[in-house]
Amino acid sequence: MNFFERLALISRERRSLLCIGLDPQPPLPASRDPLSFNLEIIKATEDLVCAYKLNLAFYESLGTEGLEILLRTRKAVPSGIPVIGDGKRGDVPHSAGFYAKALFEIFDFDAVTVNPLFGFDGIKPFLEYPERGVFVLCRSSNKTASDFQDRGSPPLFELIALKAREWNEKGNIGLVVGAQSPHILRRLRALCPEMFFLIPGIGAQGGRIEDVLPAASRPHPRLIIAISRSIIFASSGPDFPSAARKKAQEYRDKINSLLPL
Repeated sequence: MNFFERLALISRERRSLLCIGLDPQPPLPASRDPLSFNLEIIKATEDLVCAYKLNLAFYESLGTEGLEILLRTRKAVPSGIPVIGDGKRGDVPHSAGFYAKALFEIFDFDAVTVNPLFGFDGIKPFLEYPERGVFVLCRSSNKTASDFQDRGSPPLFELIALKAREWNEKGNIGLVVGAQSPHILRRLRALCPEMFFLIPGIGAQGGRIEDVLPAASRPHPRLIIAISRSIIFASSGPDFPSAARKKAQEYRDKINSLLPL
């Protein structure tokens, strides 16, 4: 099975579309170090998720120690739970090949996020790992995404979606689409009904599950709802693992109440 087939299977088995972002931004609760913090979050939530997502910035900012924490966090995720490396990498083909090698072979991510602005030859090295997933940044969740991504006729995010659909010959491409603009989610779902969407921006960035699911789930609920800060920092005290579990369960149950699996 490729990444998206495995993702669909675990989503059905766990009845979960929830992906927790393991983004250990200091200062951490109860003075934990980043690795122990991650391990406690994983232990508390592993039965509630369909995936974990590691944003590389939080690890690279710690230097060589951070890369070791990244590797050890990846290895700590129980077998069978997909792990997404969120680095939004992109470059000319030669360099992109080394990015793909690092993310897939060294860090062993099951899927990654990529920047499509270099065109197909900047993404092709990632697609040469057909069992892994490649999420193409289509419409981001930040406030000024519209500066470029919404410009043009059709807008840039539509052109990216159409190209990603064209490139998806091996069935290993999905789209990153922020939660803050349901009308854009709805338009992209109409353009790419069969593709998986990785949807960040719920919670701390203002996106709402009740807006996202009707827009992005029809005709197929091929979604990953990625939530980080609202879950992992649900408490600043020593009870942070149980607080994270409680918040994760609330999100998972809310998603399931609106979109039963």
